[in-house]
This record gives sequence, C-alpha cells and structure tokens, in this order.
Amino acid sequence: MTDTAPAPSRRRENTRTRLMDAAAEMFAEVGIDAASVEAVCERAGFTRGAFYSNFASKEELFLALCARSAETTIAAVRDRVTSIEDRGLDVTGEVLHLVQEVLEIAGDDRLDILLGAEIRVQALRNPEFAAAYLSSNAALAESVTQLVSDIARARGLSLRVPASVATEVLLSAWVATAETAIMTRQTAAESRAHLGERLEQLVRLIVE
Repeated sequence: MTDTAPAPSRRRENTRTRLMDAAAEMFAEVGIDAASVEAVCERAGFTRGAFYSNFASKEELFLALCARSAETTIAAVRDRVTSIEDRGLDVTGEVLHLVQEVLEIAGDDRLDILLGAEIRVQALRNPEFAAAYLSSNAALAESVTQLVSDIARARGLSLRVPASVATEVLLSAWVATAETAIMTRQTAAESRAHLGERLEQLVRLIVE
C-alpha cells in the first residue's frame, strides 16, 4: 500500500516540527522573551516566511509547544501505567518504585525541565498562557491520580489523603527536586537518588 498523503502536507508538518524543536531549545535556554523569531528560524534552518506560514506569532508557537509538551508527557505517563498494570504489588516499596518510574519520565532531560520552568513563569505573567498551562497540568494530574487510585484499590492500600491530593504532593516534589538538581549541577544519577529519597518519605506519609 502506497503513501497517498500529499507531499506538501508532510513538508509542512516537518517544518512545524523543526520550528517547534528549535523553539523548545531556545525557550529552555534563554526564555521566550529573549528568543527572537529570527533566532528560532536560524536554529531550525528556515526563513521568517516559513515561520509565519505556520505560526502567527512567537506566542502562538509557545502555546503550541506547551500543548505538545503536555501531550507527550501525558502519553508517556499512560504508556508507563499500561506497562506496569500487570505487575505484582506486595509492599509499599514497590508502590514507591512504580510512582517513581512515572515521575522520572522526563526527569533526566535538562531541556524539558528548563522548558517546564519557563512555561510556569510565563503562566504566572500571562493569562492566556496560564489557561493553557492549567489545562495541561490538570490532564497530567488526572493521569497520575488514576495511577495512584488504581494501585491503592488493587492492593487494598489506605491513603491518608485523597488520591488527587497525593498526586499534587508527589508532582510538586518531583518538580522541585528536578529543578534543584539543575541549580546544584547534580548528575542524572544524583538527581534520581534524591528524587527517590524524597518520594520514599512522601509515600510513607501518604500510605497508611
């Protein structure tokens, strides 16, 4: 069976992807305010015309990037959850291991962590960005909350707080630990070790 998709559509999608990849790197490195359209185009290898044929503005590109980042993370969480559903869970330590697996999805990617921080900063400043961030964050939290609820129900575990609150605590700890790791120039192994310690403390507080 041959590929009948129009070549221009494939080229356009490729152009958008390369522009978004370049923008993700630029926004993570210097922030959206300091990253010019020209710099993004230069890094992606395109002209301003190519940029404006795909995005009306740098802000529109940023929102598209936020949506893509959220979709990628949520899909990764769901895939990870699916891959661990059939495992036997017999102790709290195993629950901790599974939760840590989910939260480590982007934990070793410095650019992803920096981009996430930039998204949060812009969300604090711009109501339009805030709406997009809150929506994507709610979707991620829903996926992790489902994981926490499923594990607790399957193993007869009692939580001291609602699953949604447990998720909020765990995600906040993950973000704080990942960002601190960058500030203190920790290696990936050191970052994972600190995340494990923090999550172990929190899980033991959350699970009765």
